[in-house]
Amino acid sequence: MSREIVAGVDGSPESLAAADWAAREALHRGLPLRLAHAWRWEPIDLPLVQDRETQERVADAVLREAETALADRYPELALTAEVLRDTPVAALLGTGERAEMLVIGSRGHGAVTGFLLGSYGQQVIAGATRPVVAVRSRDGEPAEPPTGHVLVGQLGDPEDSAAALGFAFATAAARGASVRAVRAWSLPPLYAYSPASMRLADEAGGLVPYEEKALREALAPWRERYPDVPVTEHVELGSAGQVLLSSSGAAQLLVVGRRAGRGALGSRIGSVAHAALHLAPCPVAVVPQG
Repeated sequence: MSREIVAGVDGSPESLAAADWAAREALHRGLPLRLAHAWRWEPIDLPLVQDRETQERVADAVLREAETALADRYPELALTAEVLRDTPVAALLGTGERAEMLVIGSRGHGAVTGFLLGSYGQQVIAGATRPVVAVRSRDGEPAEPPTGHVLVGQLGDPEDSAAALGFAFATAAARGASVRAVRAWSLPPLYAYSPASMRLADEAGGLVPYEEKALREALAPWRERYPDVPVTEHVELGSAGQVLLSSSGAAQLLVVGRRAGRGALGSRIGSVAHAALHLAPCPVAVVPQG
């Protein structure tokens, strides 16, 4: 089945920047783009609340305005638009099942004005089975450098990062860009040392060469699949979030993985993805594992 890219729009500058990013990514990949605006009638008995017909016209106008702008800007783009009569989370998760990726807007930096925490954005990222890209807005345009690498975190075992690596390499190949793969590591506590782990580190020549070998082995199948994509490998001592953020200034896109899991307060996106979404200056792709 031919996939598509889906961008959620709600009329905000952030969502319009996300739609523009999604349009350019669709052209890079040779895929169609579908704009989706979620709207569901929920009558509220309050003064000045618009009636159903007025709300429906507003929802359609929001979608058509975004569609017209992209059609004028990218006439070669295969573009469709649809009002989804559901809540934003349910609508985007439902339409994302057949999408190559979902693209949504992101607001500002920092814990207070960061990525829609407590809103539909985090729920979509936590529940999606496909990659979700969060795009910031700078004066109505995506905050993305015109050139640069695709930055990806290789964390844990190769199978844990395979989906994120695959997405990063496919994106770089479509854009004619390079990949910068980063593996962060930390010194384990004394109780974590075992004869087996120490033997593996000794065989590699020490802890740093061991981590470098782990990164090299994780990248090997993707180098083979995408031989024309230049790759830079970087191993650094430190927390994964800090190491990735320190390398994100010149990146076109930061790609991180997400493990499936739920906490006491619902679905979680993980500390590394959380830090990236709040603080990275470039668009961030969160890719579910498996």
